[in-house]
Amino acid sequence: MPEGHSVHRIARQFDRNFVGRRVSASSPQGRFAEGASLLDGREALAARAVGKQMFLEFEDDLWLRVHLGLYGAWDFSGEILVDPTIASANGRMGQTNQRGTALDEPVLDDAGENSLTSIGAPRRARVHVRMSEQTTGLAEEGAEWPPPVVGQVRLRLLTELTCADLRGPTACQLQTPDEVQATIDKLGPDPLVDDPTAGEERFTAVVRRKPTAIGLLLMDQNVVSGIGNVYRAELLFRARLNPHIPGRDVPEETVRGLWRDWSRLLTIGVETGQMMTMDDLSPDRWRAAMASRDDRHWVYHRAGLPCRVCGTAIVLEEMGARKLYWCPSCQA
Repeated sequence: MPEGHSVHRIARQFDRNFVGRRVSASSPQGRFAEGASLLDGREALAARAVGKQMFLEFEDDLWLRVHLGLYGAWDFSGEILVDPTIASANGRMGQTNQRGTALDEPVLDDAGENSLTSIGAPRRARVHVRMSEQTTGLAEEGAEWPPPVVGQVRLRLLTELTCADLRGPTACQLQTPDEVQATIDKLGPDPLVDDPTAGEERFTAVVRRKPTAIGLLLMDQNVVSGIGNVYRAELLFRARLNPHIPGRDVPEETVRGLWRDWSRLLTIGVETGQMMTMDDLSPDRWRAAMASRDDRHWVYHRAGLPCRVCGTAIVLEEMGARKLYWCPSCQA
């Protein structure tokens, strides 16, 4: 499932390429035909992300809410104005160096994604881009316009230059402004949306009164927005925190540290497009991590491998119907 950084990046893509433009809408699959007919011909006014949910505002107080869930993805094609803070040299929804510096040569990871780029001026690129948990895509010069529909497309949004196809979302619905606010009110704080101090206070207060295991609380979108399976495992390890400790038993300063660390990692994720959770890497190790997902994390997806800190085998268990990776020694 896409975690918070991916959804914020998608919202930025919509902000640059759809907001301020009149949009044609259709539902090739037919499952959102009525909603698409209401959106068709309206101007897109705003795009925002809160946690794992994205909201697109259209004329006449009409909002589109999308939750990608486990299988959803946005495919972008056409002439795309790329946000320089998330752009990559080959036109994919790209990345910058964690330290914000430009590197001369692109690095393709094991999924073929270019993960290092300049942070120069916005540019237009005729590309095809998939926006989901793992961002991939190939540049397509001179492609047919509008592009042919491929597969089960729930919703197609189209301007004169840019096309966005939505596939397999958990939620795709129209909402009124009051309904949007009610949806957001149910979500926990998002470091990129809420006031940082207020968000920290709200998160800390909720966690500190809950008897639920902290490993479950971090995945509860009513407690904190945007954290998924990867970030949960990595945040807990970075805090050296046992996932089974009840939230109310976690020291207050540790809870506050989790919020601040999530704020930092989320920002890095939006800037780089990668869930990079290892710190203070040398340039060579940084490039290696961008080239291989296996080198970006402390514990995630490392079951049975030695802990990078103590050498103990990383444990894999199920928590909240999701896989949890942790070190039984460092996180004892």
